[in-house]
Amino acid sequence: MSVITVFNGIFCMEDSVVRETLDRTDSRLITDKKLVAEASKLSGMGESKIAQAFSTKTSVFNKFTHERERSVALLRLVLAETLSSDSVIIFGYCGHLIPREITHVLRVCLIADMNFRLSVANKERGLSEKEAGKLIHKHDEDCAAWVKTLFSKKDPWNSSLYDIVIPMNKKSSQEAATLIDENAGRDVLQVTEGSKKAVEAFLLAARVEVALAKEGHNVNASARNGSVTLTINKHVLMLHRLEEELKSIADKVEGVTSVKTEVGKDYYQTDIYRKHDFDMPSKVLLVDDEREFVQTLSERLLMRQMGSAVAYDGESALHLVKEDEPEVMILDLKMPGIDGMEVLRRVKETRPEIEVIILTGHGSEVDRDVCMKLGAFAYLQKPVDIDVLSDTLKRANEKIQEKKNGKS
Repeated sequence: MSVITVFNGIFCMEDSVVRETLDRTDSRLITDKKLVAEASKLSGMGESKIAQAFSTKTSVFNKFTHERERSVALLRLVLAETLSSDSVIIFGYCGHLIPREITHVLRVCLIADMNFRLSVANKERGLSEKEAGKLIHKHDEDCAAWVKTLFSKKDPWNSSLYDIVIPMNKKSSQEAATLIDENAGRDVLQVTEGSKKAVEAFLLAARVEVALAKEGHNVNASARNGSVTLTINKHVLMLHRLEEELKSIADKVEGVTSVKTEVGKDYYQTDIYRKHDFDMPSKVLLVDDEREFVQTLSERLLMRQMGSAVAYDGESALHLVKEDEPEVMILDLKMPGIDGMEVLRRVKETRPEIEVIILTGHGSEVDRDVCMKLGAFAYLQKPVDIDVLSDTLKRANEKIQEKKNGKS
């Protein structure tokens, strides 16, 4: 039996279509939620972080942490392992990760016009037109961002991505399920020796990508009969050295017989390749209203392979804490609006795992004592030696990693 992938716009009767299809095909249902849970077990990354790969919003720290790319690599791996089993329906975003070389896959898209979707939203959830429109718009944005990332296409419902696009405003759930069932049974979609080998190649490439991601690399892999090709899509100053490091990692993956590297279409763009250094903090939030100082500090940290984002006031800092989950904060005390002391107090009340380093030019011994009692990791005075600050950041990161590993 073929693999069936179902991608959909929200409020397109997708749940009932999938239920009907399950009844008709005797397949096993694999949802994004299940794949995310498996990826989380495999990696130790939180499920919410992995699920962010499906969102249009990318963390401000992602260019340093590669968390989105690591999440996609992990999802590819657990998905590839799933394809080695019996008949399955892949319901959600992850079906798009299956390469075209795997030919026993029926790719289905469920979509409908806006009026139909608004009506379904009202009937199923009692939502007003305004509430439903907002949800539909957000979901469509996420779908578009996902498809653009994977295929460089703007329209998530583009017919070239699917074998069947079903207009649910013109079909009942039963009719849609019948159409899917009939097409899934076609000879062209049956498992062949070639499609089995394509699954094996997909699985090997996914294993290589995850092995590279564990070492901090963000590189695409493809495989064929044990031969792996690694594609470098960002410019790097010492290409040969990177190639040798990538090959040494990929060579150790079971099933790999040879490894070669190539540069991709984006290699000559201005972005620079950065390996994620797990020994240094890469999610540092700098909070200071002195713009020139904090921008210069951010650049100096970047030179030391530490990724940072900047906030110029306490309110913005608290918003970034909520949205982007920094690991370390470097915080000034004297700021307009919400001052540093209050930011420290709120952060430690709501996100105690964030290590906060106070860096101020106006503090006193009394301020120092209060900050340390509130849970600050360190209290430093401006001007600070960059090596002292770097060492403090490294020690803060060590404490964070010890907590993550359950050592304290």
